[in-house]
Amino acid sequence: MKYQCLICGWIYDEEEGYEEDGIMPGTKWEDVPFDWCCPECAAMKDDFEMIEV
Repeated sequence: MKYQCLICGWIYDEEEGYEEDGIMPGTKWEDVPFDWCCPECAAMKDDFEMIEV
């Protein structure tokens, strides 16, 4: 699954994770910490929505 930031368009891909913030590849969106922010614009997790690519 992939989730896109509604503010800047950055995409979180569960398959890739985001190791720069300690989120390992394969980490499901629901397991990403609630207080995690978009690395591009600092939007909160609530500002993301699931997308189909």
